[in-house]
Amino acid sequence: MSEPRLLRSLAGETLDRPPIWFMRQAGRFLPEYRALRAQAPDFMAFCRNSEMAAEATLQPLHRFAFDAAIVFADILLIPEALGQKVWFEAGEGPRLGELPSYVGETLERVREGLEPDRALIGFAGGPWTVATYMIEGRSSDRSRPRSLAYSEPARIQGLVDVLAEATARYLAMQARAGAQALKIFESWAEQLPEPLFDRLVTRPHATIIRRLREMGVTLPVIGFPRGAGALVDVYADKAGCSAVALDVQASAEQGRRIQKKKPIQGALDPLLLRAGGEALERRIDEMLKAWGEGPYIFNLGHGILPDTPIEHVQRAVDRVTGYRRA
Repeated sequence: MSEPRLLRSLAGETLDRPPIWFMRQAGRFLPEYRALRAQAPDFMAFCRNSEMAAEATLQPLHRFAFDAAIVFADILLIPEALGQKVWFEAGEGPRLGELPSYVGETLERVREGLEPDRALIGFAGGPWTVATYMIEGRSSDRSRPRSLAYSEPARIQGLVDVLAEATARYLAMQARAGAQALKIFESWAEQLPEPLFDRLVTRPHATIIRRLREMGVTLPVIGFPRGAGALVDVYADKAGCSAVALDVQASAEQGRRIQKKKPIQGALDPLLLRAGGEALERRIDEMLKAWGEGPYIFNLGHGILPDTPIEHVQRAVDRVTGYRRA
């Protein structure tokens, strides 16, 4: 039985061609997902239904030659477990609640239905990203959470610290349930000056990974500080992750620089995947040429857009899986 290609790359091996999977590969661009989703009363009920969530996780692997599945869940499951309302109660901080065990059930179901040469990825939202949603209550420009990080640093640090501990426990549960690699999605790492980036992104991620190791979890951890720009280099050195996922603005040189230290993942623009055509194929070829000589996992710089044509995804997968390193 061959070890999954993704795990070999995360271990630092340079393969004949990089493994490929896409963020949000299980989702709204697939008609089978939309049909499945219509059977649930709301999105959170869908996430809590481990049978449905497992089916959604496996759907893209039935259609495309992806090398990994990522468990279908939502980054806001942890705030739900903590009790979102606690944040708004004067004089109180969040408390650790019962973590969503149905995600573990989903992973167990997927592991049973997944071919042994395809890896299973567990994930969680980064503490700062989750904190911004808890504070704002919705998607925004995140100016209020950043302002509070300056005006009420102890309060924000307390929230991030609790979220880091909850995230470590949540990821450890996923490891026990069958995940073979883990990923921390810090979707809103952008627009943070270096001192805040260190305090709100790098150090909390390092804490999560340290706690995972203390709990006996040895799985590789992919860190994704989206929008971090030049600070990705610092993150790669200090966060303690096994691999670094790059977003769409990463340069070829930056990727090669990090690649000398650890595997990289990314960074195809989801908008280009949606646009398709020769420009898509040229960009894929450029990325393979730039990073294909080192440990590299082909992926997007963010998630698949819901209106992405299926044939564009197929074209990208075919291009990558047909590549062979010289």
